Amino acid sequence: MELAFLLFVSIVVIALIFDYINGFHDAANAIATVVSTKVLSPRVAVTYGAILNIIGALLGTKVATTVGQGLVDAQAVTSEVLLAALISAIIWNLLTWYKGLPSSSSHALMGSLMGATAFAAGGQSLHWDKITGKVIIPMFTSPIMAFIIGYFVMVGLFWLLHRIALPTLNAWFRKLQILSSGYLCLTHGTNDAQKTMGIIALAVATYYQTEFEVSNWIVITCALTMGLGTMAGGWKIMRTVGSKMVKITPIQGFAAEATGGSILFLTAHFGIPVSTTHTITTSIMGVGSAQRLSALKLPVIANIMSAWVLTLPVSFFLSGGLYTFMHWAIARFA
Repeated sequence: MELAFLLFVSIVVIALIFDYINGFHDAANAIATVVSTKVLSPRVAVTYGAILNIIGALLGTKVATTVGQGLVDAQAVTSEVLLAALISAIIWNLLTWYKGLPSSSSHALMGSLMGATAFAAGGQSLHWDKITGKVIIPMFTSPIMAFIIGYFVMVGLFWLLHRIALPTLNAWFRKLQILSSGYLCLTHGTNDAQKTMGIIALAVATYYQTEFEVSNWIVITCALTMGLGTMAGGWKIMRTVGSKMVKITPIQGFAAEATGGSILFLTAHFGIPVSTTHTITTSIMGVGSAQRLSALKLPVIANIMSAWVLTLPVSFFLSGGLYTFMHWAIARFA
């Protein structure tokens, strides 16, 4: 078996492993609130989330196109670059999962792709305008928007429903939260599964020397893989997002999920690969602060935000180091 084909197969397999890990790493964020408010049991919630993740992943390819074509020069991408990027993103995902930190799988993958490409072909191989417009700026604006919108949605609900008895409100929103958590899972699939689709499509175009295209088999395979990953659960991160950061009620869970899902829907529509993790965690912060700022657990939030800040630079240099080693090893021993 020739080395090029072996590398290609390895990229597809490892990309699907990343997609699976993304499922249990990030989907835990999507269903954490519905579990923490005891609307659904953890096992029912992950099954529900898995089904909607699969459906969401089938709804478009704009984000996949951004990842596969918009961030780096396709001519600079080699099999070694893609392999180093995927391994780097998986390492960071597993490390943050082990620590129970809801870092961004999206930024880990994009940072790794940019790092490996830059180490292989120089900084000029990166599309800095697209990186700035579709990665860097949304990395800051989407969490800020989620916090502000979550805050005002919660304030609005308090204002509209303050005359209704709390037990009645909880009964209503326990049911409504099933819909809002499903909406968030659907938009999570639409946004996150497409990032792996973009990497595999880029690998196919690199190996076969064809135009970039997200084929149906790539879409279906990535959708099913993320669904299986969701079924595996992400219990450590679920506990962090759903209870350690701020205690929330069913009405607050509904507000956070509706806010996060709407932002993910809009960004996926415009092909912007934002972080589900950043979006839902800051939605929860905004909702929690509408009750009182002291409801937020600042040490936990500080740890989470440190993981956000570190993800892009760490994954960039980690993938660059992996590429350098891999390139040397293949040249030395192939």
